[in-house]
Amino acid sequence: MDKKTFYITTAIAYASGKPHIGNTYEIVLTDAIARLKRMQGYDVFFCTGTDEHGQKIEEKAAAAGITPKEYVDRVSGQIRGIWDIMNTSYTHFIRTTDDYHEKAVQKIFKRMYEKGDIYKSEYSGMYCTPCESFWTESQLKDGCCPDCGRPVHPAKEEAYFFRMSKYQDRLMKHIEEHPDFIVPESRKKEMINNFLKPGLQDLCVSRTSFKWGIPVDFDDRHVVYVWLDALNNYITALGYDPDGCGENFGKYWPADVHIIGKDILRFHTIYWPIFLMSMDLPLPKQVFGHPWMLFAADKMSKSKGNVIYADDMVHLFGVDAVRYYMLSAMPYAQDGSITYETFITKYNAELANTLGNLVNRTVAMANKYFGGEISAAAIENELDEDLKATALQTAAGVLSSMEEYRTADALQKIIALAQRSNKYIDETTPWALAKDEASLPRLKTVLSNLMEAIRFISVLLCPFLPDTSASILEQINAAEQNTLESLDSFGAAPARKVGEAKVLFARIDEAKMMARIQKEIVEPQIASAKAEEAAKEAAAAPAAETKEETEGLAQITIDDFGKVALRVGKIVACEKLKKSKKLLKIQLEDGAGTRQILSGISQWYAPEDLIGRKVLFVANLKPAKLAGEMSEGMILAADCSETDVKVMFVDDAIPVGAVVR
Repeated sequence: MDKKTFYITTAIAYASGKPHIGNTYEIVLTDAIARLKRMQGYDVFFCTGTDEHGQKIEEKAAAAGITPKEYVDRVSGQIRGIWDIMNTSYTHFIRTTDDYHEKAVQKIFKRMYEKGDIYKSEYSGMYCTPCESFWTESQLKDGCCPDCGRPVHPAKEEAYFFRMSKYQDRLMKHIEEHPDFIVPESRKKEMINNFLKPGLQDLCVSRTSFKWGIPVDFDDRHVVYVWLDALNNYITALGYDPDGCGENFGKYWPADVHIIGKDILRFHTIYWPIFLMSMDLPLPKQVFGHPWMLFAADKMSKSKGNVIYADDMVHLFGVDAVRYYMLSAMPYAQDGSITYETFITKYNAELANTLGNLVNRTVAMANKYFGGEISAAAIENELDEDLKATALQTAAGVLSSMEEYRTADALQKIIALAQRSNKYIDETTPWALAKDEASLPRLKTVLSNLMEAIRFISVLLCPFLPDTSASILEQINAAEQNTLESLDSFGAAPARKVGEAKVLFARIDEAKMMARIQKEIVEPQIASAKAEEAAKEAAAAPAAETKEETEGLAQITIDDFGKVALRVGKIVACEKLKKSKKLLKIQLEDGAGTRQILSGISQWYAPEDLIGRKVLFVANLKPAKLAGEMSEGMILAADCSETDVKVMFVDDAIPVGAVVR
């Protein structure tokens, strides 16, 4: 029998720059839902990608001195890289510059025009470049864009328009007849009261003032405007084409849910359904508008040093810790917040002290008292019954919460089971039972029940913290009992021998970590912001006052340089690598700890010549495995001739960990 299908999407990320942690929340949320649906037996198609056209990108590419395609290739790759770092299990990554997408959008535009839903006219109004949106004077807020608050400018140009009013009543009827079409409820009321009831204006769907877009094939002065291009990704990714659709379109459309940010709700719940009506296609079953993640109660800003990027956080805390904070700290319908301090507090309290401590001490006790041998879970008294009942209720509660995508509620329930399990340890006192040989059978029962509660926790964690879940199941030797069906009864795991106890989440020293964050993230961000401002001022100065361009070298921007974190380190140990004639294995003190770097300088330096010396190194180079060993950075050296290389040694007066800029 064929599996039930489930089609889930994120909004495609705009390829104008690196996404911060708030932008990254959406892909992690969607991944958790997709992973759970797979565990429930669904055939899941999970789509994400990048939106790559528009005036904003054309301008950024020009400023960078490259073509728009070169610009979006770089940024799209960066976005996809972060999605991969966050261990997201997407099925398909679409780019709106993909050839199949562009061809389908051209056909869709033409069919809508031939149907009479699109017509040519002229637009005159106020335009916001960052949002790529037109506004009337009455829609402005304090003279600025009502969406982003930035300045707007007058714009007048020939354009094609979509007749939105033609489908307004039909859309209103659909929303009334499908109460779960827009969730949460507050978002639905906002769309109805603020946009549908006042009446829809026809929508501009082409532009002539820039060229970076999909050409209108029957009028090449025009390019298809952002939303008619971007929104169609949800069907072109499945192989939709007006002249004949691929197998996936018939299999997965309509989408079960679009996961989007609340700021683009209007486009997904009004424009997109109307476009689909024009194409005579079914509407998505649901659109979920999630809230924003803010830095404290503030907007993120480089000049304040408070822009948080997911890859930086992963480097500091690990993938699953970052996933956990995102999914557990974001309310269902209200904006969430993140600071480094709140992250560390939550990490220590819930991941290290509650979850990690439970698993570590339980596995350690099983090994200490019984050589790791445990029996199947058994119930002997009220304490056992209560633990069992809590585990079964937790499994049901997590699944119930996830029916509405309430990840914070689901994770709170899982952590509550871990807290109850820790309390069970305190109530049953295994260390006291171990002192009396007559109590050893009871001790084995207690540990078996704890192992079963931990198994429940690990299975339920799988969609949210997949690596942690796998690690726990490995430690308790229950990888075969990792299905949701196995949680129908408490005691499904048989007798077995557990593995060695391993630390899941080491407790963080907040003061030391905050000092590291200040040095590695906050200070470079502020310096980068100042450099950007200086660069803008220099660009605005008379040409005679600007620095001459370096001849023969590829030009980079301040943004490019700001991506490289240069630090001062001290070599505390060094040896030749046995598997390589060129590489030295260096242990480098970096101001926050010690890291290993492999450097191809063996023919110029003996290990003893380097120990104790301070050097410059690249601190944020992606770790790589060389000759079977991990290298976490790069030592800077100068080519003095074709046969001579000199390491860039640093004055001893400069402290270890100092930022070079």
